[in-house]
Order: sequence, then C-alpha cells, then structure tokens
Amino acid sequence: MKKIGIATFTLVFIFFGIVTLQTLDKVRKTNWELPTPTITEEETLRFVMITQDLETPFWDKVATGAKQAAEELTISLEVWGSYGNQQETFLKQIEIAIHGKVDGIIVQGSDTDKFKELTKVKASFYGIPIVTVANDVPMQESLRKTYVGSDHQKAGKMIANQLVKDMGNQGEVILLYDTNKFDYQMKRIEGIQSVLEKYPSISVYHAKSEGSREQIQMTTQHMLNVYPKAKAYIAVNANMASPLVHEISKRYQVEPYYLYSFDDGAESTALLETGKLDAIIEQDPSMIGEISVEKLAEWVRGQSFPLDSEGYFTNIRVAKVKTNDE
Repeated sequence: MKKIGIATFTLVFIFFGIVTLQTLDKVRKTNWELPTPTITEEETLRFVMITQDLETPFWDKVATGAKQAAEELTISLEVWGSYGNQQETFLKQIEIAIHGKVDGIIVQGSDTDKFKELTKVKASFYGIPIVTVANDVPMQESLRKTYVGSDHQKAGKMIANQLVKDMGNQGEVILLYDTNKFDYQMKRIEGIQSVLEKYPSISVYHAKSEGSREQIQMTTQHMLNVYPKAKAYIAVNANMASPLVHEISKRYQVEPYYLYSFDDGAESTALLETGKLDAIIEQDPSMIGEISVEKLAEWVRGQSFPLDSEGYFTNIRVAKVKTNDE
C-alpha cells in the first residue's frame, strides 16, 4: 500500500512538471513580458499653485509661465488661491491641497504661524514638497525645498539708487510697509537702507500699517502731518502704493513727490503708466512660474537633489515713468 502511494505521488509530480515546462516554453516562444503601466510617471504628477492675489497682473503672468512649463513636462497643474489677500481662504486652500495628497505645492510665501505650521508640519508629514515663489519664507521656518523669485535685497538697493538719482542726495524718505515682518519686505528694506545710509543728508522714516486700504490711508495721513517736508515715499508692500497715491493726491499734486514701489501690486503698473509712480522694480513673473514648476518636477522625479536652499533668483530691472522726451 505504501509503495502504491509513493508511485502515485511520483506520477502526479511528473505530470505537473511536464505541464509547467510546456507553459514556460509557450511564454518563451511568445516573448511574454510583464504588463507596462498605462500611465507614465510624468502623466501622474499633479501640482497645485496657490496665491493670495488671484487675477492680478503679476500673478496672472506667474500662472501663465507655470502652465506653459507644466504642459511641456506633461504635469497636471491647477492654480488656486484667494482674492485681495484673504489670508483665511488662502491657508484653507493650502490645507485642501495637502489633504488631497498632491505631488507638490508651489505657493506664495506668507510669514504667519499658520502658514509655517501647514508647510513645516502637515506637508512634511504627508511627504509633499513645497516650493515658495515671489515671496519667501526661510527654509528653517517652512521646510520648503527651495524659493523661486526676485532677490528682494537687490531690488531694494536698485529702487533706492533710482530715488537718489531722481531726488538727489538730501531729503526725507518714508518707507511704507506692513506691521507684520514679512521676509520679502524686510529684505527690501535692508537693501534700501544699505544705500540711503551712505548719504548723511537723507533721513529715513518708517511707516508701518495694517493691510486694509483705510488703514494705509490713515497711516499716510499721519506721515504727511508729522513729516510735511518728506517728498519721497517707497511703498515696500506694492499693494500699498495705490492708497498711498490716493491719499497724497487728496491734499497735494502728486508730481512734486518722488513715489516708488514694486510691480507685484495689483495696480503698480497702471500707476506707473499714468505717471503716479516715478519708478517701480519690474520682476519676471512668467519666468518665476516656469522655473518653479521645473525645479519642483526635478525634485519629485529625483533628477535634482538637493535643490538650492538659497533659491533661484530671476531677473529684475527698474521701470521708469515715460516722459514726453522719451
């Protein structure tokens, strides 16, 4: 009985061995391979760009550059954000993107505790890389992978040099900026002061304001009253340029004043073109958008590690009001 059992087991083993060899032979003859994925790695990437200033000239150009780069790299890119610097909506969009487990987030930096918590804690927990654009938040505070945008300290130096060229080496200058110490504004101020402090006859006064138009106008009123001899103003926060100009024009002609700002405000370019501003720092928003997508894609695909922690600076230049002689 024992011999019959062994013989039966042997026959079964031989049978399945033959079947297996025949199957392998068929696989070999038909060049069978493992199935390839129906979606390539490039097609699966999904990025989100988030800003506080949707549908403004500057950020429209950032979005256009980003979309062009995304299309070339076969990346799905969505542009989200808020209107008119609505911080709560802006932060909510970041949180939605994180919980949506996107492959990467490109975001306008914001020096707030909530922003830093979202980028440093939540995004890191989900392994979502962050790239800040236009406005930075230092890496140690946000754990962003890199920054793409202007060198704001250099921009501050450039606008200050233009002011001295226009006004001369004496006078009173007012710097208008947020009460919150946003990184990009502090860097602009550092650049401005590094130039103006070389001139003993130029006095610099600081005007800090909350962000609403009414509060900016009230701050401007106060500075006009306290420093009536001041003929030069720099709106370090470009969104403050319009209420600044409006408040000055309620009392005086704008022409005797030397007024300067940067092009990332909603009305900066229009104010320059109408002669309300003497000059602005013009950035390269389209290139900011393009490079941000490229660098984030390099990180996610493992093509560039690490990214430059100091950031990738884009071009800036001084744009002056055109005169009849030009």
